[in-house]
Amino acid sequence: MITLGHYLIVSGVLFTIGFAGVMVRRNLIIILMSLELMLNAANLSLVAFSRFHVDAAGTPNYSAQVFVFFIITVAAAEVAVGLAIVVALFRLRQTTHVEDITNLKF
Repeated sequence: MITLGHYLIVSGVLFTIGFAGVMVRRNLIIILMSLELMLNAANLSLVAFSRFHVDAAGTPNYSAQVFVFFIITVAAAEVAVGLAIVVALFRLRQTTHVEDITNLKF
């Protein structure tokens, strides 16, 4: 049987992979993908806690799962804005490496 601990281990591994991607990689697109991976790991934890926290009647509490839908909606808007910034920086500097983009003055 899959327990809450299993979900938290998977969430922790996903968050660690995302954090390592943000800290190690220097490509701006990879960094944005790693941030999304970290956000989805937090969403997985929220859904797992929501599923395994039962009310007095024995039914699961779904309020955190509704909150996750709002987080996913905001994350989709964040990705759209982030990719627009990456495209604008690529057109200006012809690179997506973080070391080459030292300042954001135009």
